[in-house]
Amino acid sequence: MKINGNEIRPGNVVQHQNSLWVAVKTDAVKPGKGPAYAQVELKNLLDGRKLNERFRASETVERVRLEQKDHTYLYAEGADHVFMDAESYEQINISGDMLGDRAAFLQDGMKVVVESHEGRAISVQMPEQVVLEVTETEPTVKGQTASGSYKPAVLDNGLRVMVPPYMTVGERVVVNTTTVEYVKRAD
Repeated sequence: MKINGNEIRPGNVVQHQNSLWVAVKTDAVKPGKGPAYAQVELKNLLDGRKLNERFRASETVERVRLEQKDHTYLYAEGADHVFMDAESYEQINISGDMLGDRAAFLQDGMKVVVESHEGRAISVQMPEQVVLEVTETEPTVKGQTASGSYKPAVLDNGLRVMVPPYMTVGERVVVNTTTVEYVKRAD
């Protein structure tokens, strides 16, 4: 589907320079002289490169629709991660490079959404929050208040986050997978 350059929004996937790009940030610019244009920050879905591009309203780009399917995380196999299609039970391998730091959040049986284009997996959408256990943290200091002060903790997946001072080893916490920050104590 062709769209005008000024209609590109963050999150749109477009075909540009013979590759797939996702719009990260867009700004509508109206200079005092000359026609208006959209300044778009693009990220390559295949290799992670970034590009800043100007699109005039008269230019058109091909907007790409990605196929989204529910998958279940099974296990890690070397540098790859194996996922199973929830409908067909077909298994696919996705490289750890594509997942990046978010691979640390993968848990057995976790439900994710795999986005693909022409049969090739492009990205993995994880749940917004996951529950993890505190495996290492400093003891609580008497007199320390809960407001405004946090202490470092190591979680069962190896990540380090800042938690409130009353948290102890063995407690379960909810962590945001996007910002890698403590959200709340798990129920």
